Amino acid sequence: MESKQYIFSPREAYEAAQKWRIVKRSVDARQRELKVHLTVLTDDQGQPIAKDAPIPLYEPPVFKDVHHAKRKAVIIGLGPAGLFAALTLIEHGIKPVIYERGKEVSERKKDIALLNRNEGLNPESNYCFGEGGAGTFSDGKLFSRSKKRGNMQRVMELFHYFGAPDTVLYEAHAHIGSDKLPTIIRRMRDCILEHGGEIHFETCVKSLKDVRGDAEKTPVILAIGHSAHDTYRMLAEEGVTLETKGFAMGVRAEHPQALINKLMYFKGRNIDISGNRYTETIQFVGNASYSLVTQVDERGVYSFCMCPGGHIVPAGSTPGSCVVNGMSASHRNSPYANSGMVVQINPEDIPGTDPLRGLEYQEKLEELAFRQAAMVSDSPAAAPAQRLRDFVEGKPSKDLPSCSYLPGIVPSRLDKWLPAHIGRRLQQGFRDFDRKYPGFLTNEAVILGVESRSSSAVRIPRDPETLQSVSTPRLYPCGEGAGYAGGITSSALDGINAAIAIAQENN
Repeated sequence: MESKQYIFSPREAYEAAQKWRIVKRSVDARQRELKVHLTVLTDDQGQPIAKDAPIPLYEPPVFKDVHHAKRKAVIIGLGPAGLFAALTLIEHGIKPVIYERGKEVSERKKDIALLNRNEGLNPESNYCFGEGGAGTFSDGKLFSRSKKRGNMQRVMELFHYFGAPDTVLYEAHAHIGSDKLPTIIRRMRDCILEHGGEIHFETCVKSLKDVRGDAEKTPVILAIGHSAHDTYRMLAEEGVTLETKGFAMGVRAEHPQALINKLMYFKGRNIDISGNRYTETIQFVGNASYSLVTQVDERGVYSFCMCPGGHIVPAGSTPGSCVVNGMSASHRNSPYANSGMVVQINPEDIPGTDPLRGLEYQEKLEELAFRQAAMVSDSPAAAPAQRLRDFVEGKPSKDLPSCSYLPGIVPSRLDKWLPAHIGRRLQQGFRDFDRKYPGFLTNEAVILGVESRSSSAVRIPRDPETLQSVSTPRLYPCGEGAGYAGGITSSALDGINAAIAIAQENN
């Protein structure tokens, strides 16, 4: 089979996607007129192949029965890294024994509903902890800037195998949605159990010795995610080598989605959002996203986890802290667009030598944000907020615009209480973004504090060839929690690589 590239208008691309087998699709908003790039599968004569042609999309996985397998491996954490590691172990005939501190995904949804209604935080079952990891209820984006070794396409194929739409196989910025992803996660879990894997929910590992059994022989895949601060401390106490790594912190910004559509698709031109041209564009290519980056005083300032047509959610995992994140359902059809806006923090920016000092820095800012909101509201999950232009100009916001954040927002002077090296860089960053997209810096937008979990502040060093901890034999740190990934797909790939490394061990 061959492929052929086309450049279409949004309507033409939509019509082509209904007829032809698409290999890759991306939206190009760089020029004055919006274009869609399609790569289409073609036959020997160069003609596009029909969408429903009986051609296998990929080779499906073959899972083995591991109920009585001679080899087993322990997995700590059932996020993307843990899930894909378990599935890969089963493909290699190895029995995974999984420990997940949170609940299975259906019960986890109940705890998240309570959190959104301001009825309390369960520290073990929330947006960070539970089956599927932090990505399950925070958007389900399936793309990565990572250049990690391995077959990223295989990650997409496995998601598709377990029920993701065909678009995950060809969209440049694939997305499932937080309403669809839980069902896919359940199917993965069912597959693991049906083939002989074990899963122990609501089981927080307090010591590696508790799960290793014969300590020197049982391999352990450590897939704890970026928010398991207590587990990092346990690892440090048990002598596992840790090191501080660079991370980022800031705020989450929310604009009206219609404004972002105008800025990205129509270059800010005064277009009627009820007119045919606007509504057809959104119908055919979806709500617009953005990716923004600048440098301020030798540190990066950039957008992170942009959620078109999405919602802001309370993403903390400990009482007395305020953390925000974003998510989108599959249709991305809310009237809001939100994104993390964060500032690069290097290890040398935080005094001291403790490898956990980055975690402590995160925790202190999250607690500060909570106290700022508590000065105004007795709502335990309320978030401090400020209109965007007011923040940049150093003015108080007397009132706040409507916002997707369900627990509620309260006026707060983020320009005063954010650490100066973060707040000052954000202010300049927003000015830079407005120069690129005039109208971005507006009081129609609001910022919420704090966005502090964009990545782990800790790395668990590992041998680049064996993928084992440099200090602890047969411990395989992987995913975001180990400091080697930055999202669902790169974490999943890292879990696959860890499982393959175990499969290739000399017995």
